[in-house]
Amino acid sequence: MILKEIDGNDKLIERLEYLSASGNLSHAYVFEGDSCVNKVLLADCFIKAILCEENKGDGCEKCITCNKINHGNHEDIIYVDADGKSIKDEAIEELQSKIKKKPFFGDRNIVVIKHADTMTIRAQNRLLKTLEEPPQGTIIILLSENIENLVQTILSRCVVFRVNPFETFEYGAIKEQAQLLVKMLFNKEAFYLVKSKLNEFAEDKDSAMKLLDSMELIYRDLTIINTKESRNYRKDYIYKAVELIEEARRDLQRGISTGYAMKNLIIKIGG
Repeated sequence: MILKEIDGNDKLIERLEYLSASGNLSHAYVFEGDSCVNKVLLADCFIKAILCEENKGDGCEKCITCNKINHGNHEDIIYVDADGKSIKDEAIEELQSKIKKKPFFGDRNIVVIKHADTMTIRAQNRLLKTLEEPPQGTIIILLSENIENLVQTILSRCVVFRVNPFETFEYGAIKEQAQLLVKMLFNKEAFYLVKSKLNEFAEDKDSAMKLLDSMELIYRDLTIINTKESRNYRKDYIYKAVELIEEARRDLQRGISTGYAMKNLIIKIGG
């Protein structure tokens, strides 16, 4: 996938295309979006637009660079992810050592920090030093679900973009699951049927968080659109469902088991 194929984010994509084509790039970006948003895919598309040899500003999907990015083995791109529940100081220290080295092919090292909002305060303070004095040509992309967990000094040194959900095979499947679950709960279908579906859709914390995000978007859409189906949903029912989804999300973030948090949610919404 390349930038122009990403839907639902027209202004953002236009901006990223301009930045990558012009070369007028910042040293650091934050992409913030719900867990159901494939922010890694967006970051990879942005990187293709920056590094592509054939179609700068978008990507071509044919050159060596685009192929390497698609396969996750481009030597000048460094991915950092959480070790357990957080990104620790040691991971940022290792990253700093890597970006001090010259790029293998071009003139840039590009860093993608997944789940950046899980960085410990110590890790964030260490990263701040790099953001203040980044090695020449280095671009750091932080992917976050909640930028409130990032210290203000980091945010002030980054360009922050909010990312809306966009269609991918994975997101399409999650949205279908969420729509089915919302309908089952509204129709007050038997608990064992709803729970059976829930067990299929939310096997772990990550899939549960994506499902919650999609459900919340569906409920919010029901307050905006005016269709025969949407008129069946009372506003107070929708608002209560969204509150309960937020409660389930907080439970998962606090470490409560996925099964318990999600079962509690469907009991409270389903009545």
